[in-house]
Amino acid sequence: MDKTFKEQIEFLVKLQQIEIEARSIQARLDSVDHRIHVLDADIKEFEKSIENDEAVIKELNQKYRAYESDVQINLEHISKSKAKLSAVKTNKEYQSSLKEIEALETKNSRIEDEMLEFLDHIDAAENKLSQTKAEHSKLVEQTDVEKTAIREEACRGKQRLLQLDERRNDISHSIDAKILDKFNQTKVKQLNGIAIVPVKDAVCQGCNMNIPPQMYNELHHFDRLVHCPHCQKLIYIDDHKGRSE
Repeated sequence: MDKTFKEQIEFLVKLQQIEIEARSIQARLDSVDHRIHVLDADIKEFEKSIENDEAVIKELNQKYRAYESDVQINLEHISKSKAKLSAVKTNKEYQSSLKEIEALETKNSRIEDEMLEFLDHIDAAENKLSQTKAEHSKLVEQTDVEKTAIREEACRGKQRLLQLDERRNDISHSIDAKILDKFNQTKVKQLNGIAIVPVKDAVCQGCNMNIPPQMYNELHHFDRLVHCPHCQKLIYIDDHKGRSE
């Protein structure tokens, strides 16, 4: 067929390229909310970790204060017991008071040892919290930058889609209605939405299968639309290289 049919094929190829780019951009636009949600989820995980660390520190401090209270109560008992020693009349009562004082002092010593351990736990928890807060602050800054980049990308994508839509309409108007209808019908039947592919060295680039020799020869005539017998995509000979030479 004449050059006009070749141009029709070229228009179909350009139309497909536009649609592929538009689908890719639209997919990115559709993922904007999800991508931002993922970023927010990472921050929430850090905030949850901070809340947990703060709860641990609060509990440790409460237990430490409870130990302090126990120590103070025991000291008061010790002080009272020591004050009573002078009033004790028998050796038995005296020995009993000494044992009571000794028991309270031993108990206090054990509590104070545990308090020291709690202080270590509190220090470790506070250091961990401080580190987590610092990491959280950095993550928030990084996330803000990434969100801005995502939104700017989305803005550019929307603008590009408008340009592609205009080009799609212009090219569609340049394609014969029957040829365009055939293209659209083929596209719908393909899982990947690719309707037309080139044939190189008698191999369909859509399915990598060999085209029958007679069909391959017919493709060079550019006189009709041809479907690959294997994948059913429209096929054509890309002769740009030959024409440039």
